[in-house]
Amino acid sequence: MTNEALQRATKLLDAVILADGHNDLPWELRQHGGPNPVEAAASLDLTVRQPALHTDFPKLADGKLGLQFWSVYVPCEFEGHSAVTAVLEQVEVVHQLVERYPDRLRLVTTADEAEAAFADGRIASLLGAEGGHSIAESIGVLRILRRLGVRYMTLTHNFNTTWADSGTDEPAHGGLTEFGRDIVREMNKIGMMVDLSHVAPSTMRAAIEVSSVPVIFSHSSCTAVNDHPRNIPDDVLAKLPGNGGVAMITFVPAFVSPKVAAWNERLEAAMAEAGLEYRNLSQRGEFVKQWDGPPKPLATVEDVVAHVEHAREVAGIDHIGLGGDYDGVGSLPEGLEDTSKYPVLFAALLERGWSEDDCAKLAGRNTLRVLREVDGFAR
Repeated sequence: MTNEALQRATKLLDAVILADGHNDLPWELRQHGGPNPVEAAASLDLTVRQPALHTDFPKLADGKLGLQFWSVYVPCEFEGHSAVTAVLEQVEVVHQLVERYPDRLRLVTTADEAEAAFADGRIASLLGAEGGHSIAESIGVLRILRRLGVRYMTLTHNFNTTWADSGTDEPAHGGLTEFGRDIVREMNKIGMMVDLSHVAPSTMRAAIEVSSVPVIFSHSSCTAVNDHPRNIPDDVLAKLPGNGGVAMITFVPAFVSPKVAAWNERLEAAMAEAGLEYRNLSQRGEFVKQWDGPPKPLATVEDVVAHVEHAREVAGIDHIGLGGDYDGVGSLPEGLEDTSKYPVLFAALLERGWSEDDCAKLAGRNTLRVLREVDGFAR
């Protein structure tokens, strides 16, 4: 990669909004500071570089990030009322961060507000709820989350809900139950984007069929490039032009690299032999620390580029974006190690002949369009 390409990418991202669909910093701060949102938000000083984090303000400034959907994630181990409590606590973590760093962040809920924040030198901050279990089967809780500023909900996480099938669980509903379809319709009505990352392909297809507005994938990549259950099949990517939605390509090594995916399969088998649940992220993290398996392979920027270009080929340039999943995984590809590295990806694309206009669509223009269309339908 040439310095000229990196300089072009940096200049481009100074001028256009770079939007990221998924960052797990709020949960990472909870891991450091505990469930009290005030203590979690204050647990680390984000104005200085934090080696333990992928995300802090010096890195974000270098990465030229302009808009972030902060994930208000709740693990599947939380159920019922405990899940509702946890998601509300995570919403408050983001509100606390915005209050703590008003010169860096601005809480926004619309595309116009996001553009105004970017013009003022602030990172436009929106919220996304990761996992439909966090509403405990209550449309009332769904509406409360929207009122608190949550702009998307991922229908499942690693396990099925009672109304939607996850991509990493055994099928139980054929995609969506009738209540699951009602959830999608309600999300359309209140202006909450339907996020189809984590869900089974049958759920993807059912949700696109039901939704009257564009859907998103906040952090997924392409099945055809790496056959992983968290990725998007080509037939679903091909539906996005008709729906208007956006697939935000993620950087997660196991999702983008076949070599890392194969290593993860060995890890999953070893955990199963030990009587542990691979999908339980806490158990997985502890097991990896003592596992005597082979070294984990490295993913690369080129792996991510392959997914971005495949999604462009199948879905079209107007239906792709980015969702890095920073601070949601232990490590990222070489060249994309933290949130300072977005220009590296755009430099690679410019070197491959991408126009600056197409890069601007990938960076954030497509995501802002979906946000506007969802708001235009809401009532």
